[in-house]
Amino acid sequence: MKVSKEALRTARQLFRLTLKKGKVDEKTARKIVAKVTESKPRHYLGILTAYHRMLRLEASRRHAIVESAATLSNEECDEIRAQLQEAHGKDLTAEFHLNPDLIGGMRVKIGSTVWDGSVKSRLDNLRSSLAA
Repeated sequence: MKVSKEALRTARQLFRLTLKKGKVDEKTARKIVAKVTESKPRHYLGILTAYHRMLRLEASRRHAIVESAATLSNEECDEIRAQLQEAHGKDLTAEFHLNPDLIGGMRVKIGSTVWDGSVKSRLDNLRSSLAA
């Protein structure tokens, strides 16, 4: 669904109203969605689509996915979580996954940013540089 410029502008304004001290206020977001759904302004489906996308992107910026080739101990997980929270804010949550395909090292994804320090990515980079 293509969102009109007017709907996108309105969604941005609503998103700004949702932020309290730089964080999404869930209560305000629910009220905004209820009000838009109830009043059904022009392009309201586009407004809700764009608003939902902005909320989803903001939530993904507050959540880290850490993949490692080996199982991490609780102490290692806590240390990684603390370092990520120090760099990206105390409200950052982290989830840890085991991915043996990485061969070694780890991959961290926060929002759309990925830091890949795995052996697999290094081998892939080496393979592509030798093929060129």
